[in-house]
Amino acid sequence: MARLLGSLTAILVFGIAVAQEPTPPPPKVDVGTKAPEFKFKDQSGKVIDLAELFARGPVLVRLTCGCSGCDKELAYFQEIDAAYKKAGLTSVAIFREPDAKVAKYAQERKINMLYGVDSQGASWQVFQTKTMPTNFLIGKGGEILAIAAGCDPSGLLAKKLSEKIAKTVDTKAVDVQKRVVEQKK
Repeated sequence: MARLLGSLTAILVFGIAVAQEPTPPPPKVDVGTKAPEFKFKDQSGKVIDLAELFARGPVLVRLTCGCSGCDKELAYFQEIDAAYKKAGLTSVAIFREPDAKVAKYAQERKINMLYGVDSQGASWQVFQTKTMPTNFLIGKGGEILAIAAGCDPSGLLAKKLSEKIAKTVDTKAVDVQKRVVEQKK
């Protein structure tokens, strides 16, 4: 009986020790690493698996909101989507706003690219960023090729991303900055 109690005590103590071991942190999200697993609901409510998107081709994930800076950049990213969609790029904007606000914003701004809503900010945690907006260019297969954080209403950041995307899809770069300026005239 004493042996049985001793064994049970050892199992219980070992079980507690194992349960208290900290879980390792997730791998760092950085250029050259595999994109994290992430699922989101698109504008129609369908669950989209990021891994399924980058299995088909490169993906540009834009973690954003409807603030004035992000709003000023939207035209450049819509132009990126239009310019490289036929070459295989999937552009995704994930908004950190309530559903109703994003739906109204998308309608007013005529957003025609894939987008989703993440009002709780889970994508910011998964992608390990606090900067809004942050853009992640993910190559076919899931390797992160570029990370561009911060807001640039001038379009220069979008232009640089456009050049990286062009190399990724093996096509001529589109000067999205110039195109948007010309469209405004």
